[in-house]
Amino acid sequence: MANCADVIIIGGGIIGSSTAYYLAKKGCSVIVLEKSNDIGNGGSSRNGGGVRQSGRDKRELPLAMYGVKNLWPTLSEELEMDVEYYQEGNLRLGKTDAHINILEGLTEKAVSLGLDVKMIDGEQAKEICPYLSDEVIGASWCPTDGHANPMLATLAYYRKARQLGVQFITNQEVVKIKKIKGKARQVVTSEAVYEGETIILAAGYESRKIAATVGIDVPMSQALLEVLVTEAQPPMFYQMLGTAAADFYGHQSTHGSFVFGGTSGFEGVNKDNGIPVTNSLTASCICRGIMKYFPCLEDAKIVRTWAGWIDVCADHVPVISHVEEVPGFILACGFSGHGFGISPTVGTILAQMALGEETILAINDFRYDRFQTKI
Repeated sequence: MANCADVIIIGGGIIGSSTAYYLAKKGCSVIVLEKSNDIGNGGSSRNGGGVRQSGRDKRELPLAMYGVKNLWPTLSEELEMDVEYYQEGNLRLGKTDAHINILEGLTEKAVSLGLDVKMIDGEQAKEICPYLSDEVIGASWCPTDGHANPMLATLAYYRKARQLGVQFITNQEVVKIKKIKGKARQVVTSEAVYEGETIILAAGYESRKIAATVGIDVPMSQALLEVLVTEAQPPMFYQMLGTAAADFYGHQSTHGSFVFGGTSGFEGVNKDNGIPVTNSLTASCICRGIMKYFPCLEDAKIVRTWAGWIDVCADHVPVISHVEEVPGFILACGFSGHGFGISPTVGTILAQMALGEETILAINDFRYDRFQTKI
């Protein structure tokens, strides 16, 4: 039947699309259901493109390290499409003693887990990136970090999954998950009913509402992040950039434009009517941060801005988990703006979970019930 598959995936972002690809590689039939008309219309196509290990929670770091070592370097070849992956390192910059204290704490934790990251002074940072302002007094430096193009990476997974027979069905909002004999079995949308042996929910913040239809809750909130793109510049530097103060983050793209993300601090009070739209204050706030670190960009023109929702989990660490109360149901949500860089690893793990295989990494830290009171 056209509406039946081994696995039904709810959500057509990079998590859902990568999982579909890895499942199809293993010979599974897969249906991906997407609320929007477009694949990757949520955070997957609206993020800053960071493929970083540094600055992550210690629970999440192994996911990032595995992907950087084993998946990202050959992803363009595997998916037969250039995802514009650069492994030129990550500078997280500081201008004050307080900034340096923050960076030192993050670095110490990462080093204890085996990541190649270290603190460097301002002069060493300028040797890596000569365009830095003299205000920078230090940074953390992770040479194996990098960035990629989110839109191209999502599209590459989607195209390759399609070639392997995955059905992507867009413009169908999921209404509920339905259990049959106690097992998650059907996904009811606004248009049809789909049935599978396993259901994977990877729909960003929308996952909370959908999971509630089978009595499961993940404590998440919705936050808006904004991004700007400059006109193309001569090739300058391809490190991934960030700051201890979270003034901005970003990188230079293959095209030459700079992609920078940031915040105005007013996201919680914007009148957006539920649509991820940019605020007129945010671009200027991001630009003030950029010019403090990179005065050479002060005359670069902004050509467009955009905004996107992220699903912020209560502890800022994703949920990647079987649900014991609902056999056949797997959660993959709450990525808190960190999902793009770990998506190849997460897609690999979700495919293994769906097939009952041993996962490449331990996932106990990502259990859905970690927020519940233990008796």
